[in-house]
Amino acid sequence: MHLNLKNTFTNLPADPEKENYRRQVLKACYSYVTPKKTAKPSILHVSDEMLESLGISKAESQSDEFRDLFTGNSNYPDSTPFAMCYGGHQFGQWAGQLGDGRAINLFEVEYNNKLWAVQLKGAGETPYSRSADGLAVLRSSIREYLCSEAMFHLGIPTTRALSLGLSGDEVLRDVMYNGNSAYEKGAIVCRAAESFVRFGNFEILAANQDHDTLKELTDYVIQQFYPHLGAPSKEIYLAFFKEVAERSMEMVLGWQRVGFVHGVMNTDNMSILGLTIDYGPYGWLEGYDFGWTPNTTDSQFKRYRYGTQGEIVGWNLFKLANAIYPLIGEAEGLQDALEDYKDTYVQRYNKMMLEKLGLSLSFEEENAFIQQLEKVLHKTETDMTIFFRLLSNIQKENFQIPLTVVKDAFYAFDDMSEEVKKQWNDWFDKYLERLDLEQDSDQDRKEKMKKVNPKYVLRNYMAQIAIDEADKGNYDMIEEFYQLLKRPYEEQPENEKWFAKRPDWARNKVGCSMLSCSS
Repeated sequence: MHLNLKNTFTNLPADPEKENYRRQVLKACYSYVTPKKTAKPSILHVSDEMLESLGISKAESQSDEFRDLFTGNSNYPDSTPFAMCYGGHQFGQWAGQLGDGRAINLFEVEYNNKLWAVQLKGAGETPYSRSADGLAVLRSSIREYLCSEAMFHLGIPTTRALSLGLSGDEVLRDVMYNGNSAYEKGAIVCRAAESFVRFGNFEILAANQDHDTLKELTDYVIQQFYPHLGAPSKEIYLAFFKEVAERSMEMVLGWQRVGFVHGVMNTDNMSILGLTIDYGPYGWLEGYDFGWTPNTTDSQFKRYRYGTQGEIVGWNLFKLANAIYPLIGEAEGLQDALEDYKDTYVQRYNKMMLEKLGLSLSFEEENAFIQQLEKVLHKTETDMTIFFRLLSNIQKENFQIPLTVVKDAFYAFDDMSEEVKKQWNDWFDKYLERLDLEQDSDQDRKEKMKKVNPKYVLRNYMAQIAIDEADKGNYDMIEEFYQLLKRPYEEQPENEKWFAKRPDWARNKVGCSMLSCSS
């Protein structure tokens, strides 16, 4: 197996200490660390698309060399694995140094003129593991592996996954942080992205007043990933920040469009490239609810709930602005960029919602119209994915009762009050009025709506089914969902059973309704 290594990040300042023990790291962007050898490694699944992206053949993916390399049991020649140093604001509070506590970057690969950073998640402790063991379990690894690939095919900027492996070791975890620890199967995900640099990489250097290394890191990111901006300078640093804000907005608007809730939007989980990163206690909105968060840790204050994700990205950008401020020396441009984010987000959100509704013409009352829909969606438990997909069946050319067209999206349609039905009918009256102003035929509008409203997402209960089967040693569901989620906008009649509301058994089941960061 030949890989074209082209390591760029390791040209930045390194931690001079080579021993792997917990410590505070200063004036460095990373520490060298070797993955932990495991008892009996095996590969459960490989992404055929990522094999192709990295220039690895299918035959090579079935080799012992591939297995050992991507479970951390061997090092690729001339590679120097490392863990990144970063800090972060967790749930709104500065947490100091965090870093790659269980992610180990293997190398960077260049193939077909694209650079990929490749790392293992769950391959052992690092200097940044704090009190944890640096390992991961099969449960969380299946969720990350499937979801990162699913998000890519939904058209949302994301890290990718190459492989899912078993370590052969048992890992002790307390799933709900309630004192009931148990051993689970250890697992390792190999994930890839252009870069895994986060907002927190800048924050830790600024917090330590290490402005020299901060400048080196920022110049590296601009030159490597934003070269079109030009040579680094105060003006270019500001332009860089504006583009990070734009990419981050595009990412979170994608989340809102498909009903994805990240669950732990700390600044150390914000990619400097606007990628969805770190699939921990995420969840998919099933009952439409702005107040829903899948993260048990956040269950009291719900900081990272569905309805605030756009706002939280803005808050995180504010913290990134503070981190790079020393390079610019004046706040006005950064403040203007943050205000632009707030204003533009509302406009872009409304545009996204109109696209979901099949409306191409903007109108003066669109904000109130969208809010009226969101309000009535909360009145009765309504499956988000099914509602918007069925809405594409509305026809302006044939008389229908619109509410019956989407009735299968409601969990309790027969119990809906007359008052709520009236509110729905009032909204549908306005919707049909807007449709009458559109030039598209019903069929053309339907096809457009189907391109932005997926039919299939990785519902929480689906991921749990794959996990439960894997715990029994049956990994077939991983492959089934992997293939299903490659074509989320297509009808796939053979997979119609997955276009369904959450079953009753999943309503309050751990892993389906709420998750913890324990993984």
